[in-house]
Amino acid sequence: MSSATLARSSNESAWALPSRGRVGMFSLIAAESAVFTIFVVAHIYYIGKSLSGPTPKDLLELPIFSTVCLLSSSLTIHLAVRALRKAKVGVFGLWWFLTMALGAIFLVATGREWQHLIYEKGFTISTNLFGTTYYSLVGLHAFHVTVGLLAIALAMIFTLLGKVKPEHSERLDVFSLYWHFVDVVWVIVFTVVYVIGR
Repeated sequence: MSSATLARSSNESAWALPSRGRVGMFSLIAAESAVFTIFVVAHIYYIGKSLSGPTPKDLLELPIFSTVCLLSSSLTIHLAVRALRKAKVGVFGLWWFLTMALGAIFLVATGREWQHLIYEKGFTISTNLFGTTYYSLVGLHAFHVTVGLLAIALAMIFTLLGKVKPEHSERLDVFSLYWHFVDVVWVIVFTVVYVIGR
């Protein structure tokens, strides 16, 4: 057998189909990215075009603490999956719970911000154009965080029941891609809404 045939044979055996879970998750992320792009572009397009007040500068404060919490959860979910790969289920549970707590803090902070805007400032989705784009974009992101938190909570329940094993690390790693996506989207939303928009 020639060396060229051997090289070709070794290359063919090295290639494997990508994980169906990863392909599915990347497909979901691509679709969701398109949806978020539409909302972000709409928000940018309508910045400053409201015919009546209030404006973002009048209402919005930078959500620094909640942003730090959400972005930190990307690190904790990564550490959780890494611990599970090393068969450290207890350590996984701690990091996973911390991820859930950080995501919940972010979601509660978003809810409190909305409560302040709606009940104290009288600023709703129908107040003006800014209200429409703000609640649509931030609400879309909050919905995705909620979905992620429900999945994290479900995995946490299975962990407490002793059902999560090292062999599940690949599936949880695939899910973590969704959570990283949610965090990256928040960086964009934060920049567009709270930095550029003001």
